[in-house]
Amino acid sequence: MIVEVEITPNPETLKFLPGKKVSEIGPIEFLKGEEKIGIPLAKKILSLKGINMIFFGADFITVKKEKNHIWEDLKYGIIAEINDFYSNGKEVIIDKNFKKSSSEDAFKSSDLIVDKINDVLNTKIRPAVARDGGDIKFKDFKDGVVTVELRGSCSGCPSSVITLKNGVQNLLCHYIPEVKRVDAL
Repeated sequence: MIVEVEITPNPETLKFLPGKKVSEIGPIEFLKGEEKIGIPLAKKILSLKGINMIFFGADFITVKKEKNHIWEDLKYGIIAEINDFYSNGKEVIIDKNFKKSSSEDAFKSSDLIVDKINDVLNTKIRPAVARDGGDIKFKDFKDGVVTVELRGSCSGCPSSVITLKNGVQNLLCHYIPEVKRVDAL
């Protein structure tokens, strides 16, 4: 199996494309040191020295390294772990039966503006940030300010502020006049 590797706008992350389904439950992120990580591949990759985050998208895996490590020393170990996982006959890393924590569940509201915000995020913005190995999650809307969480490759990316203001904020303000500003956690 060949795992393709793509660079992302964030120099501390790489996007790994196994050419197979990765997550059936939507995007999910794990950080080094989290108490309960119920995904064996996430545990293995996070146990590698120099790795501090793993993010699973529908068909990709984004891995974030510590700043003092270089990708040439890390990426082949990550590829080996991904290959080992799939070579054991497994078809998907996170199947639809995996239970996300309640903090992973999207904000639920019947509020019309929040529904519109989520619609724009899900249809216009999330696919674009997923191409770079990241994700954006709605967190709150109050007094014209949308608060989002940037995850995966987008978390800590030097260009995320530009993406947030020039991309996300412009789109949300265009489609939803009640939105005046977008901030990230």
